[in-house]
Amino acid sequence: MSTNNDISLSSYDEDQGSKLIRKAKEAPFVPIGMAGFAAIVAYGLYKLKSRGNTKMSVHLIHMRVAAQGFVVGAMTVGMGYSLYREYWAKPKP
Repeated sequence: MSTNNDISLSSYDEDQGSKLIRKAKEAPFVPIGMAGFAAIVAYGLYKLKSRGNTKMSVHLIHMRVAAQGFVVGAMTVGMGYSLYREYWAKPKP
């Protein structure tokens, strides 16, 4: 039973910042979806005080649906971009 001490665990050597940057380059629409989600939630919280006579639960449901819709849209566009990059824009050998 031999142990190999030369095994490189490069995925464990990177910090969270560099891992986030690497993942953002691999799938660029994920950070866009995260930023859109945060922006919609911030806008919804800002508009919370001036919602009129709308119930709180209805306002929160609308905010959740808008945020989820943005994220799903970003994921769909990202998947289409990945398919385009992989199959159509790939240089032919």
